[in-house]
Amino acid sequence: MRSRAFLKQKIAALVQIDPATLPYNEEFLSWLRDEKKSGRKIIMTTASDLKMARSVADHVGLFDEVLASDGNTNLRSTIKLRVLTEKFGERGFDYAGNSSADFAVWRGARAAIVVNAGPAIEKEAATCTTIDRVFEPAASPLSASIRCLRPHQWGKNLIIFVPIIAAHKMADPSLLLRGFWAFIVFCVCASGVYVINDLMDLEADRRHSTKRLRPFASGDLPLPIGLVAGPLLLVAGLLAAVELSWLFAGVVALYLILTTTYTWQIKRVVLLDVFFLTGLYTIRLVAGHAATGILYSAWLLMFSMFIFLSLALVKRYVELAANKEINPGNAAITGRGYVPGDLELVTSLGTCSGFIAALVLALYVNSQQVVALYAQPNLLLLLCPLLLYWISRVWLLAHRRQLHDDPVLFAVKDATSYVIGALALAVLWFAAGH
Repeated sequence: MRSRAFLKQKIAALVQIDPATLPYNEEFLSWLRDEKKSGRKIIMTTASDLKMARSVADHVGLFDEVLASDGNTNLRSTIKLRVLTEKFGERGFDYAGNSSADFAVWRGARAAIVVNAGPAIEKEAATCTTIDRVFEPAASPLSASIRCLRPHQWGKNLIIFVPIIAAHKMADPSLLLRGFWAFIVFCVCASGVYVINDLMDLEADRRHSTKRLRPFASGDLPLPIGLVAGPLLLVAGLLAAVELSWLFAGVVALYLILTTTYTWQIKRVVLLDVFFLTGLYTIRLVAGHAATGILYSAWLLMFSMFIFLSLALVKRYVELAANKEINPGNAAITGRGYVPGDLELVTSLGTCSGFIAALVLALYVNSQQVVALYAQPNLLLLLCPLLLYWISRVWLLAHRRQLHDDPVLFAVKDATSYVIGALALAVLWFAAGH
């Protein structure tokens, strides 16, 4: 309530930011260095608090002076223009900016340098003064927004259709429609979770070899967009879930609670994190049952528990292996509780879980439930070697450092997985007596 400058100062006093992990426009910095070599004076002028500004300026190492908010003065818009005009005279400076708050400064500047801004900002800047240079964003806002939603991750939600397939109800259009609606709801909610997760993991992502390229971590997408989009997606998903059924909405709410708990704390706890991931995979299966009203199968739930645990462990194995190559020492993964020395244990646990899933499948073939669904149940035993081959191949590729995706997403894009899936469907077809 006192002032924006005072609020910024208090927040800055509570927060430590490593400037080395922040995203920078390297093309712009290179140009600034060239300008400095030619004799120009380069000054950082920002509405951010002085503590933050100095840490970044010290890291970049090219500014002659730093002007920033100091707890009393919020160095923004017309106030920034007044300070610069008093220091350098009217139109005695060029100013680099990227927001509507910079229009007032550009009106008093000799020239404008537009950095990481859209066409609307550039167009308005041209009415304020002469535009000297334009540095385009590394990615378009639209493409960055789409990447932020992670549509490639939506393939996981196809698990929702498994109860329909297992119950031989693929010819029922009403169940398929309900399954499709549930799939859309989970995609919307999952995207909301991914947005919030990316905001929570900013520092760890910026230190990661590949995650630093994510839209928020790389600076391709402004953080306020995520602060608005994340909650909106979650609310929209829950409202759409209620339209299907309150039971399904409850499952979606449970998914959001579990995934939020995972994001905030559990992902840092060794082993418990992979069990939570297993639960997040399995809850999609439960959602398929809740959305369609198909009765639960204990066999299917047991099978999913072991196969998804194996896939969660292989996902963690891939991260551990990548970290070990980047940090040959016994350094822990940022934001996780694992160290490279855990690789062997994770491998053992993961392969055992995958093989137990095949054992559950074999026991299911000899159960009474199979007789009601299949005319030739013994043919289902052919599914076991197919599953064993697939899970063994996934772990072999991970061991060879050739698996770089989430294993479920890998299956969606892998040609061999499609061949195995087609063979499995053929086995189911003939076992059903077609």
